[in-house]
Amino acid sequence: MTTSRPRGLTEQAAESATDSACRMLKLPTIRTKFTDMAETAAREQMTYTGFLAELLMAECDDRARRRSERRIKAAGFPRQKSLREFDFEANPSIDPAVVHTLGSCEWVKKGQPLCLIGDSGTGKSHLLIALGTEAAMNGFRVKYTLATKLVNELVEASDDKQLGKTIARYGRVDLLCIDELGYMELDRRGAELLFQVLTEREEKNSMAIASNESFGGWTKTFTDPRLCAAIVDRLTFGGAIIETGTDSYRLAQTRAAAG
Repeated sequence: MTTSRPRGLTEQAAESATDSACRMLKLPTIRTKFTDMAETAAREQMTYTGFLAELLMAECDDRARRRSERRIKAAGFPRQKSLREFDFEANPSIDPAVVHTLGSCEWVKKGQPLCLIGDSGTGKSHLLIALGTEAAMNGFRVKYTLATKLVNELVEASDDKQLGKTIARYGRVDLLCIDELGYMELDRRGAELLFQVLTEREEKNSMAIASNESFGGWTKTFTDPRLCAAIVDRLTFGGAIIETGTDSYRLAQTRAAAG
């Protein structure tokens, strides 16, 4: 048996009923914007269908924005960086067309790797975070971590007999961003554990790394030559390599500001 609703609600009763219905249906954007949008619809003489479409599109847009914000937060980026903020003129070594093509995230969709190689202050971490943010905004699950932090976590997980779960967790995300690879030498155990994560993701999900060492210098980080070669292979096969150069524009900006 259904209960009948009285027709001809007063304006106040209609607003109250709309508020209650939006709470029940979990439509927070419509609930907060309904009154203003109704006034605009009346003023612009919108049709009922047009007004309904505006309400639903506003709710959908806000839901998409909130999902994007949650994915960016879950990625664990240390700071906010965007492609729009990147100063390509300060670093002519980097081709804007290549970076903006990567910003479309087609490489993430295809599970391809990306390597950003260059000295400190040349923008590689900025690009790593910005491209990771673009991926999160495009609906991909992203995780950012420092190389040493990841290795330490893997070692602890191995000691606690949780290694399989930890590797699987890092294997599930669509894009794994590893920053500061090459800053510290890894012992054989740490290097082998990192290799397991890379193998778990190989040709399935994307990886992006930022390193201050060229591939030839990775033997300082991965002291076993064969293991080093295997890691380089997994991080470069079918992917993109961007060399950000050796001139620190961050240092140049600091010097310019000082005097």
